[in-house]
Parts: sequence; C-alpha cells; structure tokens
Amino acid sequence: MRDTGPPWTDPDEKATLLGFLNYLREAIAAKAEGVPEPQVRTPGVPSGTNVLGLIKHLTHVEGFYFLDRPITNLRRTLKPTKTETLDQLLADYRETIQESNKVIDTYTDLSRPAPHPGGRGVAPTMRWTLTHMIEETARHAGHADILREQIDGATGR
Repeated sequence: MRDTGPPWTDPDEKATLLGFLNYLREAIAAKAEGVPEPQVRTPGVPSGTNVLGLIKHLTHVEGFYFLDRPITNLRRTLKPTKTETLDQLLADYRETIQESNKVIDTYTDLSRPAPHPGGRGVAPTMRWTLTHMIEETARHAGHADILREQIDGATGR
C-alpha cells in the first residue's frame, strides 16, 4: 500500500491540523500492529522505550489534552503492565482517538481553551493542543519506526 500522507486540500485550519494528526495516529497504530510478544514490550533502547509503551503513552496524552483525564505519573504511561496486550491497548488508543475527535469537532474557534485537567495553570488553546499532539504523535511514531525495524526489519508506514 502506498503511503499518501494527509490530505493536501483541506478547506480550513482545523481540518488541516486534524488531517495531519489522524495520519500520524494511524501511522503509529499501523507500526504497532502485528508485533508479536514479547518483542512488542521489549525495550529497543536503554531508556526502556518499547512499541506497546508508546501506544499506551499516546492514549494517556490524548486523554489528558482532549478528554480532561489527569495523568498522575507520566513515566508510568510509557510502561505497559504484564497483563496489558497489544490488542487491548490499540483498542483503547482507537477509542480515545474517537472520543478526542468528537471533542475537536465541537470547536469552531481554535483560539478557545481546550479541555484541560485542573492544577496545571491556564488551559492552552485548541490550536496549541492540536499542534502539540501532532508533535507528540510524530515524535513517538518515529520512535516506533526505529523499534519496529529493530524487531523485524519492517520499514515505512
């Protein structure tokens, strides 16, 4: 399958940002699909980063920024438990994306504050949040690319 990337003809800023975010979300999910145990949770670098942990982390970050779900320990979001499976965490990620997109759809003005759990100062704008999630997801999709290549040689999207 040829990777076509996000749409080039989105009519407005929100559609463009969401197009890039959705493209990256699917890229990291596709990179995780089919990785067998135990490789999906085996660290590929000394920091402990692994494919399953990246999916779990992005689920928590999406929930934090779009769904007002607090994160009490950011490091823990990168560490899957022994009982968490790839199928389960991918399903959780995709469900969180659907819920997040419903929230994003309600925004007609990206300069309005995005959902934001209390105790973290002033809420960022939805524009900032979408841009940040593009950056966050792209960074971790790149990590997943490298980890997947180390696991089985798979490259590309």
